[in-house]
Amino acid sequence: MSFGVSLNLYAQIPDSLKKIYSLFSEYHKNKDYQSALPYGWDVIKYAPEHFSKWVFYKMEDCLWYLHDSSNISQEELKSINDTIMYFYEQAIKYRSEDKGYFQVRKAFVAETWLKLPADEVIKLYELAFEWKPDLSIYYYHRLGQLYKSNMNDENDYKLKAIDLYSALSEKEPDNIQWVQELESLVDNIDELLVITKKNWEANKDDLSRAWKYASTAIRARDFNESIIPLEFLVAKVPDGINYWNQLATAYQKTNRLNDAERAFKKLIELEPDKKEYNLNLGLVYKEMNKYSAARSEFQKANDKGGGWGLAVYYEGLLYEASARACEFNFETKLVYLLAQNTYRRAFNMDPSLTEAQERISALNSSVPSKEDYFFRGIKSGQTLQITGSCFGWIARSITVP
Repeated sequence: MSFGVSLNLYAQIPDSLKKIYSLFSEYHKNKDYQSALPYGWDVIKYAPEHFSKWVFYKMEDCLWYLHDSSNISQEELKSINDTIMYFYEQAIKYRSEDKGYFQVRKAFVAETWLKLPADEVIKLYELAFEWKPDLSIYYYHRLGQLYKSNMNDENDYKLKAIDLYSALSEKEPDNIQWVQELESLVDNIDELLVITKKNWEANKDDLSRAWKYASTAIRARDFNESIIPLEFLVAKVPDGINYWNQLATAYQKTNRLNDAERAFKKLIELEPDKKEYNLNLGLVYKEMNKYSAARSEFQKANDKGGGWGLAVYYEGLLYEASARACEFNFETKLVYLLAQNTYRRAFNMDPSLTEAQERISALNSSVPSKEDYFFRGIKSGQTLQITGSCFGWIARSITVP
């Protein structure tokens, strides 16, 4: 239906205007921007709605090329500068679906061509991002620099700059430039933490402010502080996987193990196929000395990973920790051998696990010797069940080497 309307509208355009647009388009195609310009202005003046899909982008090519040309006269340059804001206003009006793009370009020329006051330019950029948040990071950075250059005690540009560069650092976590920009805005990370906390407390329903506060606390390794906004976030967004993941880690780091257990169980519920959650839950159980429960989680992680050496390595750590906590005797030596065998299995799965190889070597003096077997009448290849009150949870056997 819209196609029919377009044909109908096009049919209503006088042939003279069609010819003007055709000449404009031909000059543009041949990169004769000087000749194209007057025809483009006529199209914008007399039929902007009919040619809006093409004329504004092509006219922008002309204006930008001529503005930056070394052959342009001062009079021609002044003419472009005098009309450029009007051009973008018309583009925004008649090409509203692309108004965010044209608005940010308007802000850029206001900043760089016309050298308008910073406060005015800032408002132009802010409106562009309000209309189209996914504009190029290049323009966000320009706005950030304007905030930094013009911040004082009378405005909120410092907070806005912190918000902007915090968002960029979250979007591009590997780009050190955004972290450096943040660090240049504050004396230290603790000051930034105070600022982001106050910013959230000023509007506690704002999820983005809560996350900035939480992520800043995590960067400052103040995990106790991060728990406050993270608990708020998971309450507001119960299926927010990133929030739950960070909260579970914060609980774990602050030794709130029961809370960490609950958080990792929630993550397993949200993403049941992700092996890392079972591994982390197993580590929580290990810290709680619930070795049987920990082993169960490590085995689940191994199964989900289709044979995950790291999960098997952690199972070996359980056996070693259990042996270390008990009296050193022949039964304990068998548990060390079980740990050693488990490390060997982990290393065979993943040769990059050099720590498994290190633990194998470290336990060589703790496993049963040939004499231990000989004096007990135990022969190579014999299967021995691990028993004893200290190791009741293990319920495993070993084969004598």
